[in-house]
Amino acid sequence: QVQLVESGGGLVQAGGSLRLSCAASGGTFSMYAMGWFRQAPGKEREFVALISWSALSVYYRDSVKGRFTISRDNAKNTVYLQMNSLKAEDTAIYYCARVVKYSVTNYDTPQVDYWGQGTQVTVSS
Repeated sequence: QVQLVESGGGLVQAGGSLRLSCAASGGTFSMYAMGWFRQAPGKEREFVALISWSALSVYYRDSVKGRFTISRDNAKNTVYLQMNSLKAEDTAIYYCARVVKYSVTNYDTPQVDYWGQGTQVTVSS
C-alpha cells in the first residue's frame, strides 16, 4: 500500500517562503513521476508542478513559474516544493500525488493513482 505524507505547510506573510515535503512509502518511488496540486476554498483542485522520475524534466503552472521549485530525492523517497515570494492567492491545501502517466503537452492533467492527505498553506497579505 502506497502512502504519501505531506509536511511543511503553515502560515506565512506575503513575500515569504515555505518548503513542502512529501514522503512516500510502500512503493517504488524512483520509478514514478510525482506532482503537487492545490485546492483553494470553493475552487477545483489544480495542478501546480510535476517532476519526472529522473528529475530531468519539471513542469509548472504559469502562475508559479519563477517562484516555486519542485525537486526530489529518490534515496529518501521524498519530493519537495520550495515556494518563494508567496502571494495571498497561493493559499490552499497542497497535495502531493504519484503520477502514473503524463504527456509533455498535457502535463497539467496527469494520471494519478495515489494522493497524500494534504497540508494547509496560508499566505497573509
